[in-house]
Amino acid sequence: MELLVLGGTRFVGRAVVAEALARGWGVTAVHRGRTGALPAGVRERRADRTDPAALAAALGAERWDAVVDTWSGAPRVVTTAARLLAGRAQRYGYVSSGSVYAWGEHVDETSPVVDGEPLAADGDYPALKRGAELGVLASFPDALLARAGLVLGPHEDIGRLPWWLRRTAAGGRVVAPGRPQRPLQLVDARDLASWLLSGLAGGLTGAVDVASPSGHTTTQGLLGACVRVTGSRAQLVWVDEERLAAEGAQPWTHLPCWVPERGGFAGFLEADTSLAARTGLVCRPVEDTVADTWAWVQRGPLPPQRPDRAVHGLPPELERRLLAA
Repeated sequence: MELLVLGGTRFVGRAVVAEALARGWGVTAVHRGRTGALPAGVRERRADRTDPAALAAALGAERWDAVVDTWSGAPRVVTTAARLLAGRAQRYGYVSSGSVYAWGEHVDETSPVVDGEPLAADGDYPALKRGAELGVLASFPDALLARAGLVLGPHEDIGRLPWWLRRTAAGGRVVAPGRPQRPLQLVDARDLASWLLSGLAGGLTGAVDVASPSGHTTTQGLLGACVRVTGSRAQLVWVDEERLAAEGAQPWTHLPCWVPERGGFAGFLEADTSLAARTGLVCRPVEDTVADTWAWVQRGPLPPQRPDRAVHGLPPELERRLLAA
C-alpha cells in the first residue's frame, strides 16, 4: 500500500505516519519542514501547502493508493490538494471534527452540520472543517471523513492532557471540575490513525464519528490516572458546575476536557459512536493514553500549541478562589 500523508509531523498526522510504517506501507509525506522531522523510511517532500504551485511541484506526477489529509486551517488549502490529486489516488481520507455538527444537535452521523465554503480563506473552526470536507468530496465523492472527537495522546499540540499532567505533577490541591462520574468521550490519536488506515484499506467511505463510546472513562478516571502516573500527592478537589460558572471558569480552555452537563453543552461528549465501533475502532484504556503521554511530556520539549485551539489552563487567582473553603 502506497500512502501519501499531507503533513505528518504533528500529532494525528504523526500517528498516521507511524501506523503506516508499522504496517509495512510505503509512505510519502509532504510538509513545510517547520514543526518536526519525519521518521526514517518516509519519502519526504517539502512544500508550503498554501502555495498551490509549490504543492503541485512537490507532488509531481506520482500516484498513490491512498491519501490522508489532516489540515485544519483554510478549506481552500484542502480543496486545492484534493483537486491536484483527483484521478491519482484510489482512496482519500480527511481527518475532520465533530465540531462540524450544528451546535447542540449532534446525536450521530445523521445530525445536521454547519455551513462551509470549500474555497474559504478563514472562518471559525466548525465552518473551516466543514468547508474542507466539502472540498474533499468535490474531488473524491467516496472519501472517508473521520469526524474525530476529543483527541488525546502523545505529541498532542493543543495541550489538554499535558496541562492536566503537569498540574497534577505539581501536587497540592487541584480543582477537579463537575461531577466525578461525568462520562467522557475521547480517542487516542494512535487509535484514530489505526482505524483510519484500516478503513482506507478496506474501502470504507462516508462520514464517521471517531471517538470512544460515551463513558469509556469519566472525569475522575482521567484525572485519577494523571495523579497515579505522575506519582504526585495531588488532591483532587471536586468543584460543582454552579460554582465554576459563578467564578467564571471557562469549559475546554481553563479546564481542558471538561464541559458542563447542562445548558448549552448538554449532550456534548455523549454522541452515538456505534458506527465507529462497528467499522473497527478499538479504544485503548485511558490509563494507557495518560501514561504514554506523561512519558512523552517528561522527555520534552513540548511542541508549540496550535494558536487556533490553544489551552490556557486555570489562572492561578481563579484556582485560588475555586479552592477556597
